This record gives sequence, structure tokens and C-alpha cells, in this order.
Amino acid sequence: MAMSKVIRLCGRHLRHWSSQSSRTATTVSGAFVTSPEVRRLSTGDLLQEKLATKSVQRHDWNRAVSEAEKIVGYPTSFLSLRWLLSDEIANVALHLRKLVGSNHPLLKAAKTLIYNDKNQQAWGLIVLLVSKAAGHLDNIPDMEQDKSAGVLHSQRALAEVTEMIRTSHLVHQGMLNLQSYDNAGNDLSGDSDMIFGNKIALLGGDYLLANASQQVATLRNQDLNMLISSAFRDLAESNFIGERDEQNNPLPTKPGTQLKELATDLNSLEDLGFGDLEDNTEPMKIDGVVGHPEKEWSLRHVLGGGSLLGKACMAALMLGGHPKPLQKQGYVFGKHLALAWQACIDMQPFLLPTLPLGAQFSLVSAPVLFHLEHDVALYEEIEKGSRSIHNIDYTKVHQAVLNGPGLERTKILQRKHSLVALKVLDELPSTDARTALQNIIIAMQEL
Repeated sequence: MAMSKVIRLCGRHLRHWSSQSSRTATTVSGAFVTSPEVRRLSTGDLLQEKLATKSVQRHDWNRAVSEAEKIVGYPTSFLSLRWLLSDEIANVALHLRKLVGSNHPLLKAAKTLIYNDKNQQAWGLIVLLVSKAAGHLDNIPDMEQDKSAGVLHSQRALAEVTEMIRTSHLVHQGMLNLQSYDNAGNDLSGDSDMIFGNKIALLGGDYLLANASQQVATLRNQDLNMLISSAFRDLAESNFIGERDEQNNPLPTKPGTQLKELATDLNSLEDLGFGDLEDNTEPMKIDGVVGHPEKEWSLRHVLGGGSLLGKACMAALMLGGHPKPLQKQGYVFGKHLALAWQACIDMQPFLLPTLPLGAQFSLVSAPVLFHLEHDVALYEEIEKGSRSIHNIDYTKVHQAVLNGPGLERTKILQRKHSLVALKVLDELPSTDARTALQNIIIAMQEL
């Protein structure tokens, strides 16, 4: 199998490389929460109760995902691409091995994909669970149904397309800018490894996008084609929001003077609309967004992933023959689930009392943006990264965020988006797929 070739060719080298990096492990005792115990998602003054109808282990994200995969017969992230990539990925792995030790950013993306890190969201799995939870019309021919999994073959193809697009975006993010404005035109013959890494990142990502486009075309659905194409556009636009350093790493915008703290207001979600709720195939409206912590964070991550997951869920319901109002609810679910997921990821570095030596985190993560609104003086440290984010003292920023309100407001933000996603699920029939989606959302609260 292709993935076994990947592990055989470069897994040993990546494990050796990763073993040399700093790691911090947190051991948490797990306790089972069984039906019918009530699970609570609290947000400030609000106490929202949700009932988990199936056993979920606390702090065990992998368990929730594994149980969900059994429901739709879906393999783990990226392994589903084995049949498509076959020998091509083996060739990529062979070339990727040459980069070990070069510190090229593509290695980080490869490590995430091969080790299936929990931060790599299982986009395809969510699409299939939504497909099964909503069901499909009875007039769809039997030949188009995967009756063992309870989904359509076209919906399974859509799930694979979604993961291919997401993976291609991550691979393209591994590109390195070898010539800044000041060094344009210089001889790069001494950077052969970095040039080679850029070629792999560019061509590997393009290969995935080309296959995704081809597979979308085979579905022969013009509305779906337009929807997925607009998700392509959103991913591209996500790289042009706000300030960037010379390597195109995002930097937060200095907060404005008149801001409304939306994260503490549970009725504020309509204020985050970028026009996508009216027509999500049109470019999003971004006027007045940059410089507003919550709106800027939401826009970055709706464009960078929430749009893709939302439109994939919407497309799955479209293929199932559901009416447009329910299709739009699918978009709302996917978008807010992605935002809740991202908020959970953003909190991880700040759950540690001290930052491991040499570790970094996203400077446009929700805790940082919220803290900058609280303490604008910290922006002086952020400005040191205008040329390179490596010039920033991450330990100083980390400690400042820990001592401020940013982490608590991010927890509220995560729960707020989780509640929106759970509200959409309440409108679907009670099935094992719906329960699996609920359990995934609940497991996120305890990562």
C-alpha cells in the first residue's frame, strides 16, 4: 500500500527528526461519562446543557473520532488517499527524505500528515457523518448508494475531495520565501535543499488540487462545482488578510479604539456575518473587520478552513437531495464547527504554565488577539516580527497572555461556536451519526 511505502521510505527519518524536537506531555486521568449523564457547555453567565447519548471518555479525542469512523466506514485522515496517490506519494516520500535535517517548513506539514496529529482536522469524516445524519431522498437509485455505510458514493467522493483540498492547502503553506525584497536577484545556488523543498511543496499541493478538481467534475453537478470552487477562492484569500512578515507568516493587526467584546455576548454571532449567510459563493465582505479581534480571527479562519468545511457539508446535503434551507444549515454547522475546532487548537499552547524552549505559536490565535485588545502595549513586541516572526520574544508574549483575559475569552468563544453547531444538530433525526458528531464536539471541550 502507498502509505506503507511512505512509512518505510521516510517514516524512520521523520521519527528521528521529531524525537529531537521539544515535547511536552500532559497526563490526564480518563473517566467514562455514560448515558444518560448530562454534559454541560457553559459560557460566562450561560449554562447550556447537552445530553450525550453515547459513552464518551473524557479528554479522549482519539476515541471519539475512532468511534465516529466505525459508523461510516471511514479510514483515518490521509490514509483514505492511498488508492488515489499510489506510487506518486511513494516518490514524494523518497524526495521528502532528502529534506530531513534541512529545517524546511514542509517537513512540519509532512510530520503532521503522517502522524495524523489531532490538530489536523478530520474534514472528510465530518462530511460523511453529516451525510449519514441527514440521510438522503428515497428516489436515489440503489447503484448510487453505499448501503453498508448509509451514505451515497458521491458523498464519499466529496469527503475525499474535501480532505484533498485541505491537505493541498497545508502542503502549499510549506513554501519558503527565499528572496525577500532586500535580497531579490541574489544567487540561490547555495540553497539547493530549500529550492528543492519548495518544488515538492508546490508540485505536491498542485497534484492534490488537480485530482480534487477532476473528482468534483466527475460528480457532474454544476451547483456543487461552483460551491467547491468558491472554497478554493476562500483558501487563497486567507493568505492576504492583515499584516505579514517576509515569509508570509500572519501578524495580528493593532486593535482599534472602539470595540465591542463579542466573545462575551452570546447573541453576537450575527455581527460576525461576512455576507456568506446570504450567498456563500460570493467573496466575503471584510470592511471594518481587520483590527477587531474577534471579527478578524473569525474571518481568517472562515476563509482558511471554515468555508471549506461548511461548503462541503452543504454540498453533501445537496447531493442527498435535501431542500436549500437545510443545505444552508449544513453550511452553518460546518463553519461554526471549524471555528470551535480552531479555538480549541489556539488554546493548547496556553494550557502550559511555561512555554517549552524554542516553541512557537500562532500570533493570530484567539488568546493573543484578545489580549492585545486588553493590553495594546504588547503590540510593541509584535512589531518586532515585521521582518521575521523569529525576532519576537514568544516567552514574553506567552506569559503576558497567561496573565490576561485572552485565554478565558477564547474558552467562551469556543463554547459559543460549539453551541451553534449543536443547535443545528438538534434539527436532525436522532441517529448514531448525529450522536457521533455531538460526541466529537463535546470531546473538543476537554482537549
